[in-house]
Formats: sequence, structure tokens, C-alpha cells
Amino acid sequence: MNLQQILLVLRDRWRVAFYVFGGIVLASVLFSLFWPKQYTATASVVVDAKPDPITGSTGMAEMAMQAYVTTQADVIASERVAQRVVKALKLDRMTDLREEWQKKTHGVGDITIWIADYLLAKKLRVTPGHDNPGQPGNIINIAVKWPDAKIAADLANAFAQGAIDTNIELKVQLANQYSAWFIQRAQALHADLEVKQKRLSDFQKESGIVATDEKLDVENDRLTQLSTALIAIQGQRQDSQSRQRQVSSDNSDSLPEVLQNPLIATLKDNLSDALAKQTEVAGRLGKNHPDFQAAAAEVASLRARIAQETEKIVASLGSTAHVNLRRESDLRDAVELQKKRVFDLKHKHDESAVLENDVVAVQHDLDAVNQRLSQSSLEGQTQQTNVLLLTSASPPVEASSPKVLLNVALAVILGAALGIGAALLLEVRDPFIRQGEELLPLLGVPILVKIGSVKIPPLSSSAANWSSARGKSAATRLDPAAI
Repeated sequence: MNLQQILLVLRDRWRVAFYVFGGIVLASVLFSLFWPKQYTATASVVVDAKPDPITGSTGMAEMAMQAYVTTQADVIASERVAQRVVKALKLDRMTDLREEWQKKTHGVGDITIWIADYLLAKKLRVTPGHDNPGQPGNIINIAVKWPDAKIAADLANAFAQGAIDTNIELKVQLANQYSAWFIQRAQALHADLEVKQKRLSDFQKESGIVATDEKLDVENDRLTQLSTALIAIQGQRQDSQSRQRQVSSDNSDSLPEVLQNPLIATLKDNLSDALAKQTEVAGRLGKNHPDFQAAAAEVASLRARIAQETEKIVASLGSTAHVNLRRESDLRDAVELQKKRVFDLKHKHDESAVLENDVVAVQHDLDAVNQRLSQSSLEGQTQQTNVLLLTSASPPVEASSPKVLLNVALAVILGAALGIGAALLLEVRDPFIRQGEELLPLLGVPILVKIGSVKIPPLSSSAANWSSARGKSAATRLDPAAI
């Protein structure tokens, strides 16, 4: 069917199309005029992304902020907030809502919960700001539809305030739970700290170690001094043993002690003088002369004294070597004993340090828990939240539904489409022949002659009835069975 045929169909069946079109438009107008009006009030809240001065938390990134805004929108549209709104506005006392509740539930169940579900399902629309590109991402719009404009505004504002109060309540409740846990943890850590401090003090008391004790440094200095003395006495012992070995090899006259002894030096000088005198007397008087004998006796006496003094020095060297050996042994024992004391003292200090570290670790944990406890206590006392009321809802002047102009426009479009469709459908079910070309596919024979339009004069009543019975008219309806 081409456009010309469609126009011909609409020309012949315009009444059907007009009646369908008019009926739909009329029904739309009647619906828009008599359907109860609904008013939509909108309140807006803003989610603040600034750092929290109580918790010290930093601002959120863009993606995290959008997720947080979506979460806040879910909180606003939650059962908890809806029930808070019902109780705040005392909606359970409204007659029409109570009648509707009785009708739907037959009085079974909690009316507060039913009204809250009714508001969430049919009356509330929560739109996060990031869903609308024209608004900032941290704004949430709360729209409520109601037959009364003032109640709609009250409901929108109540949902906004309920969301703020619920955020504060959740924040305080969570902070109180944390505070209770931190209090228990602080008590356990405090008891543990007392046990570890007592263990440390008992150990320090038993070992004689205090926090400001310098005993370890003193003992280390004493060990250093003993070690130095031991090294020195070992050198002296080796030197004395070397000299002793030199004496045992009959070379005592070359000992430094002998050479440096002033008495031996004086005796040696006297011996030299006596030998010179003896030689002079022997040359002058002879060896048998009494003077020579006296000089020889003096020389012998001096040599005896020198030998006696040398023997004393040699004997003192042997005694010194023995004393040095004994002193070395005593110092070695003292060093070993001092080492043992130092090692024991270091071990006690290490054990004390371990106990002190345990005390410090527990004290550090206790300080951290006390800090978090103080922070949680502050959060539990705060009445602030990062969800703030941005715009309060005011009673709307015009109804949001039904929209008469929009409904009529849609009815015109829909009525026109359905009217044309009804005319075409009727044509398909009961077609007319309006052009000669339409006979060719039906009859299968070509058209030889076309007769122009003929004006038929008015017929008499009987002729008109006969003509109507014969089914002849200007626009002849085709009966394929009769052809």
C-alpha cells in the first residue's frame, strides 16, 4: 500500500480515525483534569569531603567520594531513615494512611514499617549528584511526591534531617563500640604493664641493677686496668727471667743492676786503687814485704765485698723473678674473675634490657590505645557529620502530576497514530476498490474501458430501496464470489 492509497483510505474512513483520535484525546483531558494532583518537593544535602577535625582523616579521592555519596543516598533511602520520618511527622496518625494500611494488611503488622515501605516504594526518589552531570558530585537530591504540597515539603525536609540524624547516630554508635573495645584493651594492657614492671623491678632488686646504674662501666674500667697491669707484669716477669738466665750463665758482672750499683762502682774504684798500690809496693819493696801483704789483703777484701754485693743483686734478681711470676699469676686470676663478673653483669643487664623493652613495648601499645580511646570518646560526643542540609524543600506552587499539556500532547500523538492504525486495520479487514488498477490482481483480466463519473438522479423511495438491496453505489464494494 503506497502513500496515495493510504490517503484514500483515510479520506473514506476519516470518521473512524477521528473517533479514535478524539476518544483518546478526550480521555487524556478527562484523566488530567480529574486525576488527583500530586506535588513534588525537593530538598538537597551536600556531602562534605574536607578533613574531619575530630578524627583527623583526610579528604577523599574523586572515585571514593562518588562511592561515599552513593552510600549516603542508600542511607537516605533506607528503612531506618524512613521509620524515623514516619515517627517524626506522626504519619501513622493520618486517617487515609491508616485506612489504606487496614485495607492492604487487614491490620496485621506494624503500621510504621508499612508506611515507611510505602514511602520508599512510591513516594521517595533519591538522586546522587554525580548521576546528574549538571550538578556537583557531592550533592544528593531528595524528592517526595504527595497530594498535599505542604506535606510533600515536610516529608522531603524530614528525610534530609533524618539522614543527618542517622549519620550522627551511626557515627556515635560506632565510636561508642570502638570506645568499649579500647577500654577493654587498655585495661588488659595496663594489667600486663603492671606485671612486667613488677618483674623488672624484682629482677633489678635481686641483681642490684638500677636504671641509672654505672656499675657495668666501673667493672669494665677495672677489667681494663687489670688487663693493663697483667700485660705490664708479664713484661717485667720476662725481663727478670731473662736476667736470671743471664746470671746463671756466669755473666753477672754485665748485669745492668751490677753495673749501675753505686756501691759496687765505688768498691771497684777502690779495688783499682788498691791494685795500683799493690803493684807499686811489689815493685818497690817486693812481695814479701809487709806493706805488700797489707795491700794484697786490701785487694782481696775489696774483691770479696764486690762479689758479696753482686751475689746480693743476683739473689734479688731471682727473688724479683719469682715475685713477678707470682704477681702475674695473681693478676691473671684477678682478670679471669673480673671477666666473669663483667660477663655476669652484662648478662644481668641484657636480661634487664629485655624486661625493660617488654615494659616499653606494652607502654607504647597502651599509649596508642589511650590515644585511640580519647579520639573515639570525642567522636562519641560529637553531634556533627559531613552530611549537611544544602536546600530546604518549600511547598510547591504547581502540581508535578498530572501534567495536562504533556498528557494532551502525548494523547494527540498517540490518538493520531491509533486513529490511522484503526482506519488501516478496518481497510484490511473490509477493503474498497477505488482504482481500476486494483481490479487487475483480483480478476486477472485487463481493463478495456473506464466510464467516467455519472450523476444519478434522486430515486423514488421504492427505487432507492431496490438499489440499496442490489448493493450498487458510486463506490462499489467488491464481492469476489459474485464476480
